[in-house]
Amino acid sequence: MFNNKLHDIMPGATGRKLLTFLAGTLVAFAITLPAWADDNPILIGGALCSTGIQAPLDTPGLKGAELAVDVLNEQGGLLGRPVKFVNLDGKSDPVIVGNNARQLINQGAKLMVAPCDFDMGGPANRAAQAAGIVGISTCGSSPLHGSATLGDKQFTLSMWNTTMGSAAALYAYNQGYRNAYVITDTFISYTKTLSQYFIEYFKQLGGNVIYEDKYTQGAQDFSAQLARMKRKIEAGQKPDLLFISSYMPDLSLIIRTVRSAGIDVPIAGGDSYDDSGLFDALGKKFGSNIFFVTHSWLAPGVRPGMESFLEKYKAKYGEAPDTSFVATGWDTIMAMAQAVKYAGSTDGDQVAKALETHTYHLLTGDLDWSKACTGHEPMISAPIVRLEKGKPQFVGWVNPDNVPKPPYLIKYMKSHPCPESS
Repeated sequence: MFNNKLHDIMPGATGRKLLTFLAGTLVAFAITLPAWADDNPILIGGALCSTGIQAPLDTPGLKGAELAVDVLNEQGGLLGRPVKFVNLDGKSDPVIVGNNARQLINQGAKLMVAPCDFDMGGPANRAAQAAGIVGISTCGSSPLHGSATLGDKQFTLSMWNTTMGSAAALYAYNQGYRNAYVITDTFISYTKTLSQYFIEYFKQLGGNVIYEDKYTQGAQDFSAQLARMKRKIEAGQKPDLLFISSYMPDLSLIIRTVRSAGIDVPIAGGDSYDDSGLFDALGKKFGSNIFFVTHSWLAPGVRPGMESFLEKYKAKYGEAPDTSFVATGWDTIMAMAQAVKYAGSTDGDQVAKALETHTYHLLTGDLDWSKACTGHEPMISAPIVRLEKGKPQFVGWVNPDNVPKPPYLIKYMKSHPCPESS
């Protein structure tokens, strides 16, 4: 019937040419579509925040995750089924994050992608645990982000701050820095624990911490802290390193305030510095003599598969990625997918076991998770990046030895010993 109607509209050679074109197009389309054994999709839920204070950390990961799902489906999906990823904006509100996760689970989500922070991401992980499914934070680095506090099916892709803080301390010490002044943003667990483990490891190496001052995100006024710093310097306690544990937007204000006061010693921090917004805010004038620990370096040859990832990212989004947080979103989906393949199932127990028992070769490095009875600690190398004149430069990878264990985890492991069979 369709052909007859088409012929009526476009008789003769024109109609025959159009039919030939349409037939060829349909054949090509059929060839490119995966042959699903079951067209009922595997739903991966996401509660990442695309608005609010958490958005600068979650939005890049969301882009990476969406790209990874596209690629998985191009490659045939999972277990013979297409993959569907639905993210509901958590709006930087832990209550909304938890509600969104539960809504997606009610819709049939078999895996959960949680926000890049323990305070924001924890509610999504807890909802996943209650439902018996695996949840992975794209980059929550608080050492609380693991199985001991969230449950035996919960993970984070990021190194913990035990590693991140230690890596920053090790690199600083190896550069000859011995006297550090620490500024800690007290707003979230991430910033508090990052300072905690930097200080502990720096002292372990033989470094000295002159003072740890406090700041709260949103204050938008660093004058009191600057005055205290100046008094220390005037009293002969000049640091050769500032470790500033904060994040945007206030991180740029703190650094600009310090530099404007003529304090030009090196500044160090964690992965929250890996933000093009920070680079732009500091610019050439303020954006030098800064280094930070992050998740990867997005350039061909740095990690297997990086060149292909960069090409696909640019094809989808029309530009190159400007932060390694996009890689954490990609890696979260790809680690989930690989674990599902190992398990041959989306069953939460089986997928969690697969995550525990295999090494995952990712854009962010070769990642091993410890067993649930030891916290699901992520073990991975730490990339170091320097900022000079507002432009990031890759330094290399750091692997600190004897990284401290969080006190709560030591206590947990004593009261919850691993079974002999684990």
